[in-house]
Amino acid sequence: MICLIYDYLIIRFGELSLKGKNKRRFIYKLDETVREKLRPFPNLKIKKHFDNIDIQLNGESYQEVAEVLTKIFGIHLIRPALKVENNIESIKEKALEIIQNEPNVRTFKISAKRKNKRFPVKSNELNHVLGGHILTNTENITVDVHHPDLDLRVEVMDHETRIYGKEYRGAGGLPVGTAGRVLLMLSGGIDSPVAGYLLLKRGVTIEAVHFHSPPYTNDRARQKVIDLAEKLQDFGGKVKLHIVPFTNVQIAIRDKMPENYSMTIMRRMMMRITEKLAEKRNALAIGTGESLGQVASQTLDSMNTINEVTNLPVLRPLLSMDKIEIMAIANRIETYDISIRPYEDCCTIFLPAAPKTKPNRKNANKFEQYLPIDDLIEEAISGVETIEIGKHNDKDFIDQLL
Repeated sequence: MICLIYDYLIIRFGELSLKGKNKRRFIYKLDETVREKLRPFPNLKIKKHFDNIDIQLNGESYQEVAEVLTKIFGIHLIRPALKVENNIESIKEKALEIIQNEPNVRTFKISAKRKNKRFPVKSNELNHVLGGHILTNTENITVDVHHPDLDLRVEVMDHETRIYGKEYRGAGGLPVGTAGRVLLMLSGGIDSPVAGYLLLKRGVTIEAVHFHSPPYTNDRARQKVIDLAEKLQDFGGKVKLHIVPFTNVQIAIRDKMPENYSMTIMRRMMMRITEKLAEKRNALAIGTGESLGQVASQTLDSMNTINEVTNLPVLRPLLSMDKIEIMAIANRIETYDISIRPYEDCCTIFLPAAPKTKPNRKNANKFEQYLPIDDLIEEAISGVETIEIGKHNDKDFIDQLL
């Protein structure tokens, strides 16, 4: 077995192919993201078309480039391709080379397409010629036209023929940046990063909001959230993280609110502050990692009471998922191990012994009369620290503390 050297990677679109007159805008955003994520590969030549994006590898590792592309939303498939002359012997040679060197191939089919009608061998005949050549020159490899290990695609074009190897499955969804801006409430737990991932999949640009309560929460908890935001940025777009000083808000709630309503009031204050930030950032919605019924603050009664304080849509992509489903996604997108680092976030401090599972708006409003809501919000907003993920190396600061 030799190492395959492919010449191209061909990006195939998925859902964005259905966008009609808006399709060019979606392709532009996807092309922009692809170029940004592939900066570490200087030899690539990238060219966008109406139905695909071609990446000429020029010696770069196709596996390494494809691995980056599989995380980018808006991509349906990535196909590595070899180019050969429009010569039947050259095509047979390279088709056999791919079959022999792609790993774990025991069955195959040929899918030939003769776009160049001047080529003397027709598509159907080409299927038979190439299939026969492969069967004659291999052992223990058979044809399976329904569920092959490798669907060997061959495209005979005007000036060259492309032969495609084993394809990589893309992340699907829509290109990040095509569906507006959402402020994601990023706690540092397991759920909210998964919510961010699913929101990104629908094409939104994410800016994260984290509520930080020193000295009750420490710099390791802060770094955990920065690391989660970096993971989310792998899937496309630039992520900004807004760190909100929340200590005084929590102390005021602890001192002045009934204990069983403290969780509800805290979430209402978070919503108010996030809405103010959304106005400043021209965001159209708030995103959360809430799953219906998972904890006291995520019952339907709680959501109804908490939502009262914002006029923005609250997007909850995990609403119908159970914890096992959420954890499975967290593991797949590599946020789980970060989320379970044992550093407390603001939601776990001053935790009431018996939080109200069926709070109502009337009581919440009555209790909040004793809080200086506007002053607390203004103080929190004025102290926000904004981090552009990727431009700060906060780990160096943490390392200095060790």
